[in-house]
Amino acid sequence: MTSTAGSLGLPRAGKRPAWTLLGLSLAALACIAGSCFIGSVAIGPAEWRDAVLALLAGNDDAAPASLAATLLTLRLGRALSAFVTGATLSLAGVMMQALLRNPLADPYVLGVSGGASVGALAAILFASAAWMVDAAAFGGALAVAMLLFGLVHRDLRGGLPVEGNTPTLLLTGAIVASGCGALVTLMLSIAPDNRLRGMVFWLIGDLSATQNRILPWLVWGVVLALALRAARGVNVLAMHADHAATLGIQVGRLRKGLFVGAALLTASAVSSAGSIGFVGLIVPHACRFTWGADHRILMPAAALSGGAFLVLADTLARTVLAPQQLPVGVITDLIGVPVFLLQLHHVRRRGGGRG
Repeated sequence: MTSTAGSLGLPRAGKRPAWTLLGLSLAALACIAGSCFIGSVAIGPAEWRDAVLALLAGNDDAAPASLAATLLTLRLGRALSAFVTGATLSLAGVMMQALLRNPLADPYVLGVSGGASVGALAAILFASAAWMVDAAAFGGALAVAMLLFGLVHRDLRGGLPVEGNTPTLLLTGAIVASGCGALVTLMLSIAPDNRLRGMVFWLIGDLSATQNRILPWLVWGVVLALALRAARGVNVLAMHADHAATLGIQVGRLRKGLFVGAALLTASAVSSAGSIGFVGLIVPHACRFTWGADHRILMPAAALSGGAFLVLADTLARTVLAPQQLPVGVITDLIGVPVFLLQLHHVRRRGGGRG
């Protein structure tokens, strides 16, 4: 495959990517560690040292727990939630951009997040427990994904030219998203005042009420592993879509896999933290601009970068107006709008929107 890839002009993976991924991993760890020690409450270095040693030693029996230990535990849990959410959204963005062959596509383009919003807001409206809100959001996202798959699975087979399939996917997703948006507006209109604030914060994207759960990590890890196995085929699909089948790529199977993987990732992220915008849009495109279009590198690089980015954004959300906390979606939107405009200008200068 290496020689074939080279003859087709596909990107090659060299030795540098290993150092790149190592550097990104260390940067992500530094962001997580930094977010644990930054906040509105001032704690001395000695107290932080004792808290870290207690955490590493697993001393959960100390009662009462120190303020530093409590803050460290809470902030670490939130930082890990932010990382896996950002990593999930960024990986979903890469997969959606490969599926649609457009570097300006994002995980929400097909309306899966709309289904999550309907499920979560319905649960909040009926005063359900936090875990029921997460479950309803995940179920709503999967329901919309299954509906979309049922409507467009024939186009995903690869029997038609890829260029003819993309408008069908986008149009179907936009129609389903509009229907979900109408249901969201209806629920916001009839919601009592004591639940309206929580519903709005969920829609904006908020990590303040996230819980440490294994499901987002499991979904992210499994999808990333499977995506890396298919990365060579994704490279061919991205650069030679209309001839991929003749080059030995199972186009239908690959495109269905990209769709299902992106839908699962989006459902996992949105059910955990709400609709956080721009992470799955600007991070993959920035990584593609920096490290190239080889998906063997682009996928893990975007995941690590997206996780670190959302950790930094959440740290700003906690501290910029401390002690008041902002929804992290506000920070990502404020950062994402100018960055997206710069990226859009870059894509137009290059003369097209294909990745």
